[in-house]
Amino acid sequence: MKKITTLVLATGIAFTSQAQLKTPQPSPFQSVTQAFGLGDIKIEYSRPSVKDRVIFGDLVPYNKVWRTGANASTKITIGDDVKIAGNALPAGTYALYTMPSQTEWQVMFYKDLTLGGNTGDYKKENEVLNVKVKPEAMADKMETFTINVNNITPTSCTIDLLWDKTRVSIPVTTDIDAKIMKNIDKEMSDNKPYFQAASYYYDNGKDLNKALEWINKAAEKNPNAYWVLHTKAKIQYKLKDYSGAIKSAEASLAKAKEGGDNSYIKQNEKLIADAKKMGK
Repeated sequence: MKKITTLVLATGIAFTSQAQLKTPQPSPFQSVTQAFGLGDIKIEYSRPSVKDRVIFGDLVPYNKVWRTGANASTKITIGDDVKIAGNALPAGTYALYTMPSQTEWQVMFYKDLTLGGNTGDYKKENEVLNVKVKPEAMADKMETFTINVNNITPTSCTIDLLWDKTRVSIPVTTDIDAKIMKNIDKEMSDNKPYFQAASYYYDNGKDLNKALEWINKAAEKNPNAYWVLHTKAKIQYKLKDYSGAIKSAEASLAKAKEGGDNSYIKQNEKLIADAKKMGK
């Protein structure tokens, strides 16, 4: 009985040690979240590596549905309505599947999140969106499969799939102007975000006189904010009020020097020089 007990204890210890042993995952999990437009893009996927294998056309066959990663299917959450390659995609969470070929990839946003990597049960009717994009050859090799959100502007970005020497860029766009304009109207009756509203009007070619009205109110609320005064100078410059732009930029410059902000010091000096040239 003593021998049996000792054997059981030894086996238990060995099993516990084995269960606690941690080793690197062959295809580690990655979660990427990127703010875009008025929402976020979140991508959850597992990352296989090349490991001296032929990837596209062999490990990942051409003209067959691919889970677009390893292990479970890749999941992508779109926080706001967007367009993918010009086609509408509602906000939501989707499984991301692809069908690679040498000259064109199909990219599918799939509503069944339970399918995983079992692409033999893939059903066309579960596709919310299917778009086609062109693959690009890369000079440098990407050993580990990578998905990034790149080339970000307020209304556009790309979701890039990179592996081995292949890149696939999926164009994404969003129409946020109408929503922001509506939010500005709403907030002006409550929180009065004068600086943010003026900046949006300036950046997006809206009514500059309204932008100047708001930036003046923002400057009244916070007279030491050199970034507000600099925005006022930019608005005045765009309105061709060069003497006013110089005066505002000089005030901003003085405050920026007090704050030791070299970036705004340089921006104000340039704006003053430009306004003096234009005012001649």
